[in-house]
Amino acid sequence: MPETNGTATIQQQLAAEFALAGEPKLPASNDGSVGVTMFDLPGSSDLTVTVLLGRDHLQRAPSQSLVRIRSVTDERSYLGVVTAGPFAEPDGLRADSGILTAVATHRADYLPPFHGRVQVTILGEELENGELTPPRWRPLPNSPVTVLNDAEAAKVLKCNGDVRLGLAVGHPGVEVGVPSQLKSVFPRHTAVLGTTGGGKSTTVAGLIARARAAGMAVVVLDIEGEYTALHEPTDHKGMLAGLRERGLPPLGVPPEAMGVYHLVGRGTANPNHPHLRSFSLQFAKLSPYAVMEILGLTEAQQERFLKAYDIAREVLRDLDIFPMKGNVEQERLALEIDELDRGYPRVTVPLLIDIVCACALRAEPKSDKKKRGKVGDDEAEEAPKFVPWSRELKLPGGTDALNSRMNAANPPGNAISWRALQGRLGRLNRLKVFFDETKEGTRPVNYADLIKPGRVSVVDLSDTGFSELNNLVIADILRGIQETQDEAYERFEQQKGPLPTPVLIVVEEAHEFLSDERIDKTPVLFEQVARIAKRGRKRWLGLCFVTQLPAHLPKQVLGLCNSFVLHKLNDPGVISLLKRTVGGVDEGLWDRLPNLAPGQAVVSFPHFARPLLVSIDPSQAKLRMVD
Repeated sequence: MPETNGTATIQQQLAAEFALAGEPKLPASNDGSVGVTMFDLPGSSDLTVTVLLGRDHLQRAPSQSLVRIRSVTDERSYLGVVTAGPFAEPDGLRADSGILTAVATHRADYLPPFHGRVQVTILGEELENGELTPPRWRPLPNSPVTVLNDAEAAKVLKCNGDVRLGLAVGHPGVEVGVPSQLKSVFPRHTAVLGTTGGGKSTTVAGLIARARAAGMAVVVLDIEGEYTALHEPTDHKGMLAGLRERGLPPLGVPPEAMGVYHLVGRGTANPNHPHLRSFSLQFAKLSPYAVMEILGLTEAQQERFLKAYDIAREVLRDLDIFPMKGNVEQERLALEIDELDRGYPRVTVPLLIDIVCACALRAEPKSDKKKRGKVGDDEAEEAPKFVPWSRELKLPGGTDALNSRMNAANPPGNAISWRALQGRLGRLNRLKVFFDETKEGTRPVNYADLIKPGRVSVVDLSDTGFSELNNLVIADILRGIQETQDEAYERFEQQKGPLPTPVLIVVEEAHEFLSDERIDKTPVLFEQVARIAKRGRKRWLGLCFVTQLPAHLPKQVLGLCNSFVLHKLNDPGVISLLKRTVGGVDEGLWDRLPNLAPGQAVVSFPHFARPLLVSIDPSQAKLRMVD
């Protein structure tokens, strides 16, 4: 189609403007450079420089790629990362000038000369031995800039490891991984955060499978039962397509290396798994203070619960149940127990219910103890007598031991509070999830099995019914694994055993276990987690908190984590909190966080030279609830 006079006139004017302005001459790139540094402006900031790219090199420096700047004259070498751009700008004119606007508006078939611009954040000055040091100077203007190849970038980023996460954005040939045998990484704890649909489950599935393959023991506290099918290769079309692009096969966790655990009397999300195991909880190993918090007891109920617990301990001693007379080891254990950490051996819920019931009967007013008549009436019925229900108090002398200890303890009155506590304990007992040595099929978890090398243990909590029970299970599992790992580490220190197996515990929906709303009401529970976190750093025990509601996760929990995988997040308040928690992330990555595509994540681990934008690998194993 012939040009109109108006279009021809615009093109002529544009050509005249460019001829007048003159085309900038970038130095020849026979040295491999893609551009040069620009002069600083009044608004320039430390550690950032502007780099101009020739038209032919515009797409050779994509966002997040690493570059080397050879400063002219002083011959210093700097390494940096592209954190903004590349932007295309016309030569000699403003991009919003009237003449360019007219060209675009009239759809003229004319593209003026242009160049590229990127913003580079300086990582450090490169020394002769290849190490980086904080820069004392800035690259001088007109210094050539080259893009590092994938091999050089991998060396600089230090992001290698046998637990692969994905590929670095900006350097698609660079694999990003985490070293399983580095004590400063997984044992210093990880948080996987992001909104629904951002790719958290895919990240966690890959983390589980590859940590297991690296010889770690992985325990997954699975609220939804999403990871109960990891023994099968994925059949999801989107996952399969992504795996083909990366040359990865669909691959499940070997069935013999995986077990699915569910509470007695509860179902599982995958009843067809070849290795299902039911388990019961050990009430005697739960801290009484943690139990009070999880049950949400009032202050009055807590006072009575602790009094009943004290009576139970003395009754067990009197009945020669624990510690047994003459058993030096049991006596030592009884003296050393820290009830903020664990409970008293052999204490059961039925025993506590019996003691609470007896205390309630004693606390009742005399008028309520008679079914008819007045106090002192010879024909009045006697008050109902206490009839023991628990196995312990049915032993010879059980009731006498209880009465003796109740007289000595002088429990507080108010039968209403005692009855309310009895109701809470009765509800707990009706769950029928606690270990009973007289019944088959209620065995507790063998924690030594969970921490075997190359083992994946999924604790399926999808059928527990309510969060209080989930919290009891999680508290019991965490305590049991910590105790077993402590024993293994002590044997290693005494040169009586090998180095403990590195263990990774994945806590799904962590906000339900440790919510910000409940942190003030459950300080003991949080302190238990904090204690595990602190001990774990020395004993090869790492926690991984996963949540789609990071705003509900206490900042104290985030403070325990040194590694982060951040998928898409929209909440400005959460992003602001993470900015104060996760160090080294540049503003360009923070700006991208609300718009990350599914499968992309900002990843920060202690062994990285800097946080990275990573394209997470698709899951090779099957996820039950993947979109």
